[in-house]
Amino acid sequence: MKFEHTPVLLNETIEGLNIKEDGIYVDGTLGGAGHSLEIVKRLTSGKLIGIDQDLNAHKKAKEVLKDHLNKVLFIHDNYRNIKNILSDLNIDKVDGILLDIGVSSHQLDEEERGFSYHGEASLDMRMDKTQEFSAWDVVNRYTERDLERIIWDYGEERWARRIAKFIIDTRKEKPIDTTLELVDVIKRAIPKKVRMQGAHPARQTFQAIRIEVNNELEVLKESIPIMCRLLKKGGRICIITFHSLEDRIVKNSFRDLYKDCICPPEVPICSCDKKREIEIITRKPIGPSENEIDRNPRSRSSKLRVAERI
Repeated sequence: MKFEHTPVLLNETIEGLNIKEDGIYVDGTLGGAGHSLEIVKRLTSGKLIGIDQDLNAHKKAKEVLKDHLNKVLFIHDNYRNIKNILSDLNIDKVDGILLDIGVSSHQLDEEERGFSYHGEASLDMRMDKTQEFSAWDVVNRYTERDLERIIWDYGEERWARRIAKFIIDTRKEKPIDTTLELVDVIKRAIPKKVRMQGAHPARQTFQAIRIEVNNELEVLKESIPIMCRLLKKGGRICIITFHSLEDRIVKNSFRDLYKDCICPPEVPICSCDKKREIEIITRKPIGPSENEIDRNPRSRSSKLRVAERI
């Protein structure tokens, strides 16, 4: 199994976590364990809980962390279940949590997973291969209206309506079974002069379908408040995102957790009883340096936001 992984914003993330050698840390998106390795190197009596829904990631992570296995607990699950995961481990609070959101380099490079629009593969896109629902179901079973909605909302694709219509028209003849069949449909839907400009014409649609298959944005949105409340006082949460939809969720979630009061402005006395829960460490997101972008072009769109429990 080929599993190449270059952790993005590595030094910035480790600095953001403010690691204590006896602390308990959670990597909610274990992946290739590049970030996790740097965390465990700084632990003595501390522990790392590595969560990932991709079993391939666990296999690779165990290789990468082979010299530190006494410090690591591997959990095959989705980070959305972190509260139950920690409860099962008899852990009440942790010192830090890391999320590296989105598809991993390995998932993109392993063509048979169906994440990439460059190679021929079955329409899959499941991060957790034990789940039944896949990209094939989205492409071949969703209504035209639902296809348009997810391609527009999750892919921010201006040609969403035409792409949805072309998908519906094509599947009337036969199911769309492979990635390149879908790419062909998308290319036919987008005018040629537009296709010849900028990024690959299928990029945004593939992103949208992947997000839908794995329910990525809803999972992120519902998890951030839970995670912040699982931090000890002074504990840090670091979240790396790769596109504006994810970053907006992190920004708005941190903003809401930072607020002292959410009463309407016209109410003279606070009645909501809301208290500020975090301090926002990064007022603006941290991006990669030019050197990092040169070494790892996939880091170009990455952003890191950090918050601390108060």
